[in-house]
Amino acid sequence: MASSTTATTYDSGGAASPHRSPVIGWLAVVAVMLGIFSIVTTEILPIGLLTKIGASFTISDGMAGLMMTMPGFLAAIAAPVVTAATARIDRRLRLCVFTVLLAGANFLAAAAPDYWLVLVSRVIVGIVIGGFWSIGASLAERLVPAESVGRATAVIFSAVPLGSVLGVPAGTFIGDLAGWRAAFIAMGGLTVAVLIMLLLVMPPLPPRQRTRLTVLRGMLNSVATRFALLLTVSVVLAHFGTYTYVTPFLEQVTDVSSGLVTVFLLVYGAAGILGNFLGGSLVARHPRATFGTAAGMIAAATLLLPVLGQWKAGAIALLVVWGVGYGAVPVSSQTWFTKAAPATPEAASVMFTASFQATISLGALVGGLVVDGSSPSTVMLLGGMTAALMIVVVWAHYARRLTWPDNT
Repeated sequence: MASSTTATTYDSGGAASPHRSPVIGWLAVVAVMLGIFSIVTTEILPIGLLTKIGASFTISDGMAGLMMTMPGFLAAIAAPVVTAATARIDRRLRLCVFTVLLAGANFLAAAAPDYWLVLVSRVIVGIVIGGFWSIGASLAERLVPAESVGRATAVIFSAVPLGSVLGVPAGTFIGDLAGWRAAFIAMGGLTVAVLIMLLLVMPPLPPRQRTRLTVLRGMLNSVATRFALLLTVSVVLAHFGTYTYVTPFLEQVTDVSSGLVTVFLLVYGAAGILGNFLGGSLVARHPRATFGTAAGMIAAATLLLPVLGQWKAGAIALLVVWGVGYGAVPVSSQTWFTKAAPATPEAASVMFTASFQATISLGALVGGLVVDGSSPSTVMLLGGMTAALMIVVVWAHYARRLTWPDNT
């Protein structure tokens, strides 16, 4: 295959150096995991703080939702562009530089006297997501022995559900105790700690492959990649178009206090961790069934929330269903992209990151327009319909054309 459609090799392949301490290798894996955890948590931190930040700057919930739109949009652009532009730079240096930027973005948000500076900080977060995540997710094979790569990859990707499902309630809890700015200060402090750990335990990582933009375009020739894109877009659009505004829903429809919102989101978070482990154990053998079930759970929860979510018990029960469903989404999506492009793992990570982040941005933007023009309940209904209708259409059209079978 021509070099324009493949990854170009720069140094020898193989797993981690046999002369490197296994303990140091695993510490480096944990450092990457904590880095992605910090990124994911920073990205979705505003969800639980949305009404507090909006009130602080006297802006609407929809306008405050731009804090979710900005990082996703920039990350979708940064993932392929930054990865291609810095392809010859040592991966260790890239990880450290992006970690510094993430810490700065958190501290800038915490100190911002005007809302536009908060949005500037979110632009920086988007660039960090595209630059760090797109390479960090594929580093396991370079840090640990070959027989441990599978476990190391699982550890790195555990940051996605942990950040997704714990970041919002943790940020909301800190915001309730000390104000929303304290939540960003705490994230900045955690990011600085991650930077120190990266500097201490991460070995030099000269580039092995150069991921060209043409590689990504070539991936779209695969039916499996196109299926992964369509399914990811539909599910993530439905999720973040609704979950971004779950705090206004709980406060206005379920009529719970700010402190109780934290408890509700912690319940959701615990369910999300369960969903991640269930999805991770099932998706390799049953990719369509796992992804489809996750989407169906999100659709059911969001469609029923305007009805059953008027009562606290109903809202909690549906948040559990929602959390289990979404917990399986990131690992399902990443698995699809990896199976679609097994020879170019970094390119698969870039495609996953770009599509996921672009849809987060679109979902938060569309949801913000709806919530400002209507109500949080309408957002839930439209999100549920999106998950239900688009998943059915995509599933029916592409399921028989996949290049690997589902055992169900």
